[in-house]
Amino acid sequence: MIERSGHQGKVEISGNILPVELGLVGAKVGDDVLIHAGCAISILQKKEKEELEELFGLLNEVIDEERR
Repeated sequence: MIERSGHQGKVEISGNILPVELGLVGAKVGDDVLIHAGCAISILQKKEKEELEELFGLLNEVIDEERR
């Protein structure tokens, strides 16, 4: 998360800055958060973040392969 003001914040995802609702988690600037429907639902630990990035990378490879 790159910014927080009360229960609202901003996150950077793939170069895009997006608003996020933070009322469900006690995230602070610098935390990595899992977001669903514009709401942060969990603060990610480093290992969780790495595993999710790997998973989404694999999914993108499959999608790209199917489009060819």
